[in-house]
Amino acid sequence: MLNDRSSILSLLATRRSGKPRELIGPGPSPAELEKILTIAARVPDHGKLTPWRFVLIGDDQRDALARLLHQALAEEDPEALPAIHEKAEEFAHYAGQLVVLVAAPTEGHKIPVWEQQLSAGTAGMNLLLAAHALGFVAGWVTGWQAYSPRVTAALCAPGERIAGFIFIGHPQRGLEERPRPALSDVVRRWAPPRPGED
Repeated sequence: MLNDRSSILSLLATRRSGKPRELIGPGPSPAELEKILTIAARVPDHGKLTPWRFVLIGDDQRDALARLLHQALAEEDPEALPAIHEKAEEFAHYAGQLVVLVAAPTEGHKIPVWEQQLSAGTAGMNLLLAAHALGFVAGWVTGWQAYSPRVTAALCAPGERIAGFIFIGHPQRGLEERPRPALSDVVRRWAPPRPGED
């Protein structure tokens, strides 16, 4: 059991994101993708509301995604330069499997929307970890397209929003470790108020 725990800790300690524009294929097989999504769905979910969805965009749908992005960009920024449209085209055709993480909170429920949004975030994190465990690299990005009304309407039901575009593939080159915060900067011990203090 100790070895299993050590390997899990090693997995957690070595996971890092890859830049989607630098990924190459192939993405996960259907069986691997099912395993990744099954693990992604195994997250804290107060109230059992499943306040998240996964939208899969296949390789054969990337041209349609590019058209959607061009339409959205033309509406939101009619004066967008050709270079911006070119970036949108490239985004739609990044390599690997594309999973759109959708936050789907139940409004007016006793479980606060904030807690439901946190659950969606943990689903995204579990997806990244599962991809890493299977030997893939994943990149979770947003950008203007995640906030575009036209793109949102095409991928989400009313009341839902895009939490991110997650690309799953392989790195073209070794991933460089990014700076991590020192624990002293992000951890503090609680000091309870003394009796009589406000």
